Amino acid sequence: MPKNTQDLFAPQAALKKDRRVYTVSEITQGIKLTLENAFGEVWIEGEVSNFKAYPSGHFYFTLKDEGAVLATAMFRNVNKDVKFRIEDGLKVICLGRIEVYAPRGQYQLIAEKIEPKGIGAQQLAFEQLKARLFKEGLFDPKHKKELPLMPFRVGIVTSSAGAAVRDILQILKKGAPCVDIIIRSVRVQGEYAGREIAAAVQDFNQFEEVDLIIICRGGGSSEDLWSFNEEVVARAIYNSRLPTISAVGHQINISLSDMVADVFVETPSAAAKLIVDKKNELLAELDGYRYELTSAVSDILHDLRNTLISLKGMLKSPLDRLLEKQQLLDELKGNLNSHMQHILDMAAEKFNSLIKRLEALSPLAVLSRGYSLSSLMPDGSIIKDVSNLKPKDLVKTILAKGSFLSLVQEVIKDEGKAES
Repeated sequence: MPKNTQDLFAPQAALKKDRRVYTVSEITQGIKLTLENAFGEVWIEGEVSNFKAYPSGHFYFTLKDEGAVLATAMFRNVNKDVKFRIEDGLKVICLGRIEVYAPRGQYQLIAEKIEPKGIGAQQLAFEQLKARLFKEGLFDPKHKKELPLMPFRVGIVTSSAGAAVRDILQILKKGAPCVDIIIRSVRVQGEYAGREIAAAVQDFNQFEEVDLIIICRGGGSSEDLWSFNEEVVARAIYNSRLPTISAVGHQINISLSDMVADVFVETPSAAAKLIVDKKNELLAELDGYRYELTSAVSDILHDLRNTLISLKGMLKSPLDRLLEKQQLLDELKGNLNSHMQHILDMAAEKFNSLIKRLEALSPLAVLSRGYSLSSLMPDGSIIKDVSNLKPKDLVKTILAKGSFLSLVQEVIKDEGKAES
């Protein structure tokens, strides 16, 4: 093996009469040293193709332009900090070193940094994640929930030391003191802020004692607000059963949490004013209902009063009604007496007729015309036939006036013929 690569590729070597034979490893090692010493650390621009992320965590892809391709590897220990998604067709600038992969005899770029060309890595990551979440429907207006008519208990996810929570508390204390506030303090920037914000939203959903969640922080740079662009935060807000308001930064800083939340406002103060406005709207609505109810009751009472006056004119007093009923009772009593007298008169007339008929049929009436009635004593049986008599029988004879007893001297059965 020559001492250096210059000896290896020197023109003199070809002029030597003795032939030198190199192994593949020797020649590859010589090329490796030459390339690595010649280029060192370089920036290379190209288009990504054939990108693959292996289970090991390493990235392998090809950088290409119109005239050439360059195999590229980006190992797990450095690609974990890449914020955006590397994909085919993306134009990038990579910082790395040229190495030769001896097992394949292939030179390649070992990338240590990668940036999208023409746009910041963070902005590209934001756009890529936004496009993916939009495709999944996380921004769909149909999924957004209505805010409660009046939230009386509000959960706030923010830093307890920040100005945002102070602004909210001050506005609510003045404009809606009836609202209770529960603060879930979290970090709002930094490496672990996104996970803390997502966990706080989940905690409020498990707590289930608030009507509304406000996710907020004050303004700041894009880097300061990046925690509210993390996927874990967006999904926690999307999955919240409780209505959410996102109030992150100022109007120019639209975050993914703003897009996913049920309501988006520009500042934490605007979120507090929204609750105050809802309270005022509710009070105004209640005043309207109270006015309508009072008017309706007044109209009903007025109508009832008029109806009562009208009925009072139509109806008689209780005394008049009593006298009227008493007069009716007198008339019914008189009619009853007349009817009873008529019935009695008719009955008396019928009774007298029957008496006369009975008197006409009475034996006494016959006796009064000169007839008599005889009965055999002592049993008193009426004598209808002389065959029942015999001399010396005692006979009682009843006349129209009085009666007498007699002894039978002779029984005459036929006229002119006597029995003794």
